Amino acid sequence: MTDQPSRRFGSLAGLKVLDLTQVLMGPFCTQILADHGAEVIKVEGPEGDTTREVPLMRAPREGVMFLNLNRGKRGIALDLKRPAARAALLRLAAGADVFVHSMRAEAIARLGLTYADVSAANPRIIYANVYGFSRRGPYAPKAAYDDIIQAISGMAGIQALMQGKPSYSGTLVADKVSGLTVLYAILMALLHRARTDEGQEIEVGMFETMANFVLTDHINGALFDPPMGPPVYPRAASPERRPYRTEDGWIAALVYTDKQWRAFFDLIGHPEWTRDPRFGSFKGRSENIDECYSHVAATLTTRTTAAWLEGFERAGIPAAPVNDTADLLQDPHLAATGFFLEQETRHGRMRFPGIPAWFSRTPGHVEGPAPAFGADGRAVLEEAGFSIAEIEALVVGGDLILPE
Repeated sequence: MTDQPSRRFGSLAGLKVLDLTQVLMGPFCTQILADHGAEVIKVEGPEGDTTREVPLMRAPREGVMFLNLNRGKRGIALDLKRPAARAALLRLAAGADVFVHSMRAEAIARLGLTYADVSAANPRIIYANVYGFSRRGPYAPKAAYDDIIQAISGMAGIQALMQGKPSYSGTLVADKVSGLTVLYAILMALLHRARTDEGQEIEVGMFETMANFVLTDHINGALFDPPMGPPVYPRAASPERRPYRTEDGWIAALVYTDKQWRAFFDLIGHPEWTRDPRFGSFKGRSENIDECYSHVAATLTTRTTAAWLEGFERAGIPAAPVNDTADLLQDPHLAATGFFLEQETRHGRMRFPGIPAWFSRTPGHVEGPAPAFGADGRAVLEEAGFSIAEIEALVVGGDLILPE
C-alpha cells in the first residue's frame, strides 16, 4: 500500500508547495495546506526530518509525530549541499507556487537558496522564511524551540502569576500558533498574487508571533503611554482561575456575564450576593477577581461533577468536564461530527485527528500518513520534466537519495 495522495479535492487543489521545513511549526502549516488539496513536496536532506525518530513507530524512521504532521505530502530527499541537487530544487521551484523553509538565515544563504536565488527561477513564487527570531533583530542567530519561545515571550512567566512558578503549556503551543501564522501569511500572499501576479517574500518569527499572542490580552494598561497599569490582564492571570474541584472530580466553569452571575447565585442559594458591590457588577468583579473565583472554588466542592454540569446547563452557565487526551478519542461530539478519520495504510489501520474547518463546496481531506524517506523522488522529478538519464545522474552522484 503506497498511500499516494490523490490531490483531487479541496480549496487549494492545483497549488504546488516545496516544503523545506522540519520538526513542528513549518510542517504543521504545510500539513494544513496538504489537507486542503495542495500538492506539498516534503524536501529532506540526507539525515531526514528529526521527528522521523520520535517514538512510537511501526517502521524505522517513521515516528507517529512525523506521520501525522507530514500527512498527505510527497517526499523527496536531496543533498542540497551538492550543486546538482541545488540546481534540481531550483528547477522544481520554477514550477511551484510556494517555497517554505525553516533554516536560519545564514544556513539558507550558504545553500544559495535565498529569496533572490529562488525568485530568479520563478518571480511569482511565494517564499516563506520560518524563523525562531526575525532576522531583522539581534536575536536572529539564536536557536529556538517551543520551550525557549514560551519562556522569552512571557507565556511561561504568566503562569507564575497563577501557579507560583513559571511553567510551560502541556502542548507545543508556540510551534502551532506560529505555524498557523505562517499559513495565513502564505494565503494572504497568494491572494495578493492572484490580484496582481506579483510573488513576494514573507517572514514569520516564533518570538514575534508569541509576543503578539501573549500581549493581545496582556498588554492591558501598558497599551497607553504612559501606562495606566501593568501589562497583565488580571482575570486571565488570576491564581484562582483554574479547573475547580468538585465532590468527586474536576470541572471547568466560567461565570462571566451579569446574567450568568445572577443565575449562579440563585443556583447556590445566595441571590443576595448580587447586591454585594464586589460581585454585583462587571467592574466590581474585575476589581475583586481573585475573591470572586475563590468563592466559586469553595462552592463547587459541595456537589458532584454531574450535579454541577446539570445545574449549569439549566442555568445557562458555560461548563464542561475536565477531559484528558484519551477522553477526546471517545468524545460523542467529535464522533458525531466525523472528526476522526480512520484509514488502512502501509502501517495498518490509522486514526487521524480531523480537519476543524468545514467547507460546503471544497471540503478538505486527510490523505494518509507521511511518505517514507525519499519515497517520491523519482516521480516528482519525472513530473517536473527531468529525463531518466538526468535522474540517474543525480542518484549516482549522491544528490538524490532514494529509499533503501
